[in-house]
Amino acid sequence: MATVGSRSRTGHLDANRGTLSNKLYDVVVVGGFGHVGLPLAVSLAGAGRQVCALDINAEVEKQIKAGKVPFKEDGCEEVLRSALARGTLHTSLDAATTVSRAEVVVVVIGTPVDRHLNPEFEPIRALMDSLSEYLVDGQLVVLRSTVYPGTTDRLKRLLVDSGKDVEVAFCPERIAEGHAMEELQTLPQIISSFSADGVRRCRELFAPLTTDVVELAPIEAELAKLFTNTWRYTLFATANQFYMLANDHGADFYRIHHAMTHNYPRAKDLPKPGFAAGPCLFKDAMQLAAFNNNRFYLGHAAMLVNEGLPNYLVDRLKRRCDLTKLTVGVLGMAFKANSDDMRESLSYKLRKVLAFESARVVCSDVYIHDPGFVSAEELVSQADVIVLGAPHREYRDLPIPSDKVVVDIWNMWGEGCVL
Repeated sequence: MATVGSRSRTGHLDANRGTLSNKLYDVVVVGGFGHVGLPLAVSLAGAGRQVCALDINAEVEKQIKAGKVPFKEDGCEEVLRSALARGTLHTSLDAATTVSRAEVVVVVIGTPVDRHLNPEFEPIRALMDSLSEYLVDGQLVVLRSTVYPGTTDRLKRLLVDSGKDVEVAFCPERIAEGHAMEELQTLPQIISSFSADGVRRCRELFAPLTTDVVELAPIEAELAKLFTNTWRYTLFATANQFYMLANDHGADFYRIHHAMTHNYPRAKDLPKPGFAAGPCLFKDAMQLAAFNNNRFYLGHAAMLVNEGLPNYLVDRLKRRCDLTKLTVGVLGMAFKANSDDMRESLSYKLRKVLAFESARVVCSDVYIHDPGFVSAEELVSQADVIVLGAPHREYRDLPIPSDKVVVDIWNMWGEGCVL
């Protein structure tokens, strides 16, 4: 890796050789304005690397250049401002002037699933097709997001067929949103590539953040990432299924959970019930199912339990009161606590179900700005029934009158949740 700060700001591409003749950046992060890309770019820049965050949203770029993180990420803004001031972090909307000038190109785009729950390779193919003309011999191309097994190998073959002599690697992100800045430096980093030199360069890439790395083959690394997310999804489904079983028999699952986990190490990993959602867990379980010819029965069962929890709660509410005459408030619309990320949030699914079953639905979220939302205090005032969708810390001391029907699946208020 070249010494940071030693390069000219007039780096250029040797078009005859198609090789990098004068680097401008150590790293370009493609998809560098998002929840995965920006914390990585900021962290590497904060450690002294010359980094360019490349993306497509001009308004978000303005925010980043002004030292503002466009989403909630603890500890990121301070490092962002420092890196901007030191000149180690750059932003761009133009792949043509950035990708060919970097030693390492980190690509943050995963494999989505379509409406039939089948993986789609086309988005990553389209992105790499658009980038391939700017890739130059000798670069390291790192896939960072979760991908369908075999994607890294497929990408390598596509690049070879297009005449590119680059190293290809898969080094999956392992962070939890909101904790990226800490976890990039405290969690082990899985690395994989197709050559010893590719692995060495992956180690060098992450060396400013961690030396605790685990080396795998690319297919192993892809599966390790998918297995991890699916394991968590399955654990959440187990807790949610246990909650439903207990609740159906009038038992408070939170009392049971305490009995199971209190000073008992063999049950300490049992999570508490709640909405298991977001952009990763469900998708990744379905990718594994597709990879195994839809014979992943555990994953499908977990999906049915987790995705069915909003419907279950509404069904139990209907047995308790006449929702057709009541206003129901959904308090917290993000997919998890203390986050502003609403992607694939089950609170929105809950809202859809309630819109059909109740007289009226009102929603609120302290972190999500939506003109259709009301404040938490207004929601409490207007709603007959309050369902806690996301247990943001700001709601912990929210006064709620005793005449309200409260559904606290997370047990944030400590009263259990027997419906």
